[in-house]
Amino acid sequence: MNFNDRLMQLRKEKKLSREDLAAKLGVSYSTIAKYESGTREPDLKTLEKISNIFDVSLDYLLGKNSEENSLEYYKNKIATEFPDIDLMFKDMESLTAEDMKEVYEYIKFKKSQRE
Repeated sequence: MNFNDRLMQLRKEKKLSREDLAAKLGVSYSTIAKYESGTREPDLKTLEKISNIFDVSLDYLLGKNSEENSLEYYKNKIATEFPDIDLMFKDMESLTAEDMKEVYEYIKFKKSQRE
């Protein structure tokens, strides 16, 4: 998957419109449309902003790896970002990477409600 496809996928997963993403990046709607169609590419500073907005690595954005879809990635991400949460990973052995991603997103959501 290349950058334009990943950007569109990430934006839709976060339920952001092109206008919403454009506002967060300080660019126009048409710029986002061009990024997603592959007719234009963002500069490094904008790539870094996109990476931060979607909480993914630059390598992932650029299609260099897909670690964000692995089970081990989410286990480590949960353990690192939420050290106060005592998860029994042995009890979660049967979960898929997608399941772990949902667990991670839920924990992140619940934590944000408290902040």
